[in-house]
Amino acid sequence: MITLSEKNYNSKLHNNNKSNPSFKHDLTGLAKAADIFIKSQENLSSTRFIQDTATNWAPKAVFARSKADFAEMSFLEFLESGIFYFASPILGEKLFRNKIFNGKSFTPENIAKKVDEQIPKTVEEITKNKEISEEIKKRAISKKAGIVLACTAIPVAEYTLSFAKNLFTLKTFHKGNFNNIANLDENGRETENPEQQERIEKNAKKQLKKAAIISAAGVAAGAGLALKGHKYEFLQNVSKAVLNPGKAAAEGLKKAGVTNKKITDTISQFSLDFANDNGKLALSKGQLAFTAILGLFGYSKAAQDRGRLDVLEVWTRVPLVVFYTIFGSELFQKGFEKILEKKNKFPDLLKKNKDGKLVTPKREELPELAKKLAAKRGSDAGEELSRLTKQKAFVEGVPYAFSLLFMGLTLSGITRFWTQYRYDNQNKEDAHNNMKFLPISKGQTPDIFKDIEHK
Repeated sequence: MITLSEKNYNSKLHNNNKSNPSFKHDLTGLAKAADIFIKSQENLSSTRFIQDTATNWAPKAVFARSKADFAEMSFLEFLESGIFYFASPILGEKLFRNKIFNGKSFTPENIAKKVDEQIPKTVEEITKNKEISEEIKKRAISKKAGIVLACTAIPVAEYTLSFAKNLFTLKTFHKGNFNNIANLDENGRETENPEQQERIEKNAKKQLKKAAIISAAGVAAGAGLALKGHKYEFLQNVSKAVLNPGKAAAEGLKKAGVTNKKITDTISQFSLDFANDNGKLALSKGQLAFTAILGLFGYSKAAQDRGRLDVLEVWTRVPLVVFYTIFGSELFQKGFEKILEKKNKFPDLLKKNKDGKLVTPKREELPELAKKLAAKRGSDAGEELSRLTKQKAFVEGVPYAFSLLFMGLTLSGITRFWTQYRYDNQNKEDAHNNMKFLPISKGQTPDIFKDIEHK
C-alpha cells in the first residue's frame, strides 16, 4: 500500500522532473537512443572514428582488389583511426598531463591543483581569469603548450604511417609494385623489381627512424617549455604561438600590411590547442586538421616509391578523405538545416541568431529549452525534452547517414574503377609508343604483317 507520504514524495519528484527535465530520468526508448547518438556526435573522437570506419574501411574492404590490397588497407585505416582520434586524448591527457608532466619539478605543490585546473581552458580564458595569480596563468599556459609539443609524435606518426604500410606489404606479401598489389594486371604478367623493393624498404626504415628522432625532440622541447616557460616572456610568447599558431600568423600578416579582415580572422581561428571535455584534454578540430593534412603529404611521398599510378590514386582519393575527416557531415547538415528551416520544420530547434545565422542548441542546452517551452505551453518538460532530443537526432542523423553512404561507397567505387581505367589506358599508350619504334623502311612491310597484307 502506498502511504500518503509516499504519494507526496512521488508528486514532488514528478514536479521536479517537470520543472527540471533530465536526460537520465525523462528519456526512454527511441528518445534515449537518439540522445546516445547526439552525445556521440559531440565527441569528436567517437563520431569521427565511426565515420572513418564506415566511409574509408568498409567500402574499401568491399572493393578490395587483392589480399594484399585488403591487408594493407586494413593495416592503414585502423592504425590511422587510432592516431587520428584517440592518440591525442591518450597521450595529452593520460600520459603527459597526469603522468610525465605531473610532479614537483614541474609545478610546486602549493599551486599544483590550481595550475592543473586551468590546463583544459583556452589561453584567453586563462589570461582573463582574475581569481588566479600571474604565476598560475603563466605556468598553466606554458605547461599546456609543453603537452602539445610533446604530442608531436601524433602528426609525425600519421605522416610516416604510409611508409610503414609499404614496409608491411613488402614483408608480408613480398610486393612493392602497386599494379601487383591492386591486382590491376589480370593476366599476372607484372613482375616485381628488386631495385624498387630495396628502395621501398630503405626509404621506409629511413622515415621511421626520422620520425622517432623528431618525436623524441618534441617530448624534450615540451618538457623544457613546461619546466621553464613561466619564467621568461619570450617562452610565454612561444607557448601562446604553439597553442594558437593561427593567431600568431594573423598578427604577422597584419604587421606585413595584410588588411583583409576575413583572411586574418579565418587564419586566426586555427589552433593546436586541445578541446575541453568536462575538464579533460580532448581532440580538437585544429589538431585533427593538421594531422590529416600532414598525412596527405605522407601518403603522396610514400606512393612515389611504388609508382605513378599509386601517386595518382592518392591524389584522386585522399584530398576528399582529408576534407571529410576534418569537416565530417557538417556541410551536409548545414544544407539540410536550411531546407528544414525554409519548410518551417522543427521551429523550436532551428532558429536564427542576431547575425542572421541558423543555429541549433547543443545537447546540454536542450533541458533548459524544454523547461522554457513547458512553462510557455503548460506542457510536461520531460515530454518536451524527449521531443527535442528526437528532433535533434533527426536533424543530425539524416545528413550523417547520407554522408557515410556518399563518401564511402561512391568514393571507393570511383577510385577503384578510375585507377583500373588509368592502368588500361597506360598500357594502350605504351603499346602504341612501342609500335612507333618498329624497324620499318620505306615501302617494306615487316614479316609479321605479310600474311595479313596478302589477305
